[in-house]
Amino acid sequence: MNSIAFWNNKGGTGKTSIAFQTVCKYALTHPTRRILVVDLCPQANLSELFLGGLVGTGSTSLLTMHRSNPRRSVGGYFQARLPSPYAVPAITPADYIVAPQALNTRIPINIDLIPGDGIVELQANAIATLANTQIPGTNTWQAVINWMRDFLYLTNGTYHTVFFDTNPSFSIYTQIALAAADLLVLPVMADDSSRRAVENAFTLVHGVNLPSPIYAPYAFSTRLQHAGHAAPRIHLVIKNRLTQYMGTASAFHTVLTSIDTLLNTQMQATPQMFSFASLANGTVEVRDFGTTGVVAFAEGTPFDNLRTGNHNIMGRQVQINRDYITLCNDAIEGVVQRLP
Repeated sequence: MNSIAFWNNKGGTGKTSIAFQTVCKYALTHPTRRILVVDLCPQANLSELFLGGLVGTGSTSLLTMHRSNPRRSVGGYFQARLPSPYAVPAITPADYIVAPQALNTRIPINIDLIPGDGIVELQANAIATLANTQIPGTNTWQAVINWMRDFLYLTNGTYHTVFFDTNPSFSIYTQIALAAADLLVLPVMADDSSRRAVENAFTLVHGVNLPSPIYAPYAFSTRLQHAGHAAPRIHLVIKNRLTQYMGTASAFHTVLTSIDTLLNTQMQATPQMFSFASLANGTVEVRDFGTTGVVAFAEGTPFDNLRTGNHNIMGRQVQINRDYITLCNDAIEGVVQRLP
């Protein structure tokens, strides 16, 4: 089973929109593979897209999942773990999974979803406290950080590929997602804050370039290693929202070059952090989706299923051109080609 997390501790990089289109394209490209999407961002925007988007009442469908019993979401699963956090529970994984195509026919049939849930923000303090409780003979942090690994184990090999969407943070629920992932996809923008975010990712996930050795025993990667796991290797850096027609805009060139330099330097120092050995294999450029992306996400529609012509988006008529859809599709195809 392959497990891939989309994460960046900086918000606004287009992580969720890229994840949605990438997962859908991946599913169409690999129709015989069963795919599970785990939405571990409390905003649950990815789930709303899969369940129908703004126009297709994805928000209403998500609320229905939250009102079911048991709560059909990642928050519902965490809720089931709280009473006995250190032992694998006797649960039925299907209670927390939905087939998006049943509610949004534009989604490939081989995708399942554990919906996101804002309740995980309320649960975070309790989960973090449980992870740091001192119990003789029990590695409480290891038990808690493995919650998603436990869930995947309970699915008994049902899925070939698992995708995680995560919050732009390094909270305990984000760490639970990253601990279950083998590979990490980092979307970045052509701005200096994205360069700093890449540096932060190196430090937070892999514990490199720590400001002081005193932090090393508490680093995520160190604790994962003690738990018998490795931190997810950086597999792909997506340079997102570049200028639509002119290629990489010259105003952004210096920033993007600095990100490349940062990656090259770290690859030479700690090659084990990466699944690639050259920038050509580990980076991809994605142009701005523009109006085409706005319509696709409002309708919860993969680019492959997006029709040309007029679209009514909340009372406004928007025209979509076939050439624009092709450009967006080609960009996502470039991402999918880099995934295992």
